[in-house]
Amino acid sequence: MAITGGIPVEFGQVFPHGAFVVGAVEPINDFERSTKDNPVQDRDKTTGMPLWSVTIVDGDEDARKGQQEISVKIAAEHQPVPPEKLAGLPFRPVELTGLVVMPWIEDRGPKMRARLQYSYRASGMQKPGGKPAPAGKDQG
Repeated sequence: MAITGGIPVEFGQVFPHGAFVVGAVEPINDFERSTKDNPVQDRDKTTGMPLWSVTIVDGDEDARKGQQEISVKIAAEHQPVPPEKLAGLPFRPVELTGLVVMPWIEDRGPKMRARLQYSYRASGMQKPGGKPAPAGKDQG
């Protein structure tokens, strides 16, 4: 069996202690097609949908330094809306749907060993155990 693209994973496998949204969901610019005056949103190579970026904090308090916060790309026709804030919490608890791990090699130059890295993509987000929030522009 050939694996093309990312490797589908369950949210709980990657974030067994949960995850939290930090900040807003932002469009990802296609730097090759964008100009200073005309930004063009990047699109997912597989689905053709616009790409969005959101910063996620891993709920695992023992996560290694530099690995607690990650950027996740979401391929969605409309801007994904994070779940509502919960009283008393500074972040929004979130569950990513359609989560995929994308392995890639970081070439660190001729004098350093290359390193295997991972990026994450999703098809949406929802409150933990809930239904996806409707897409829209309201980032609250």
